Amino acid sequence: MKIMVPFGSIWLDADNNGLTAVSFHEIIGHQTNAFTEQAALELAEYFAGKRQAFTVPLSIQTGTPFQQNVWQALTMIPFGETRSYLEIAQAVHSPKAVRAIGQANSKNPLPIIIPCHRIIGKNGKLTGYLGSSEQDGLSIKQFLLELEKK
Repeated sequence: MKIMVPFGSIWLDADNNGLTAVSFHEIIGHQTNAFTEQAALELAEYFAGKRQAFTVPLSIQTGTPFQQNVWQALTMIPFGETRSYLEIAQAVHSPKAVRAIGQANSKNPLPIIIPCHRIIGKNGKLTGYLGSSEQDGLSIKQFLLELEKK
């Protein structure tokens, strides 16, 4: 399912158990069902400043156990707050795995819903987003962080 958001389009996909993907690129063969409809509504509320947490059921079918632990840790970051890669590494009991945290972030199948945009560098600077340090990714990350500070 394609939806429009303030910075362009995103695509949603789901299986019979929950939302499986949020993508900034078209998902070929995506499904529209009750979970994508719920996610679309919750994302609209989020972008309107009326939602701080997502309740749509998730169905994560990808990722290593380590990546899934990282994604779970990301869901614990409160709305409007940030954490460093090091803080997440410590939260998943792998304090030397800072680079691996970055890799796990780049593989997050549900950006925004699983708030990988809330991870910043130890020095407080924005780092890559969506698996890229390109300006488009960083501008989306900055937009999401500013949205949450309002």
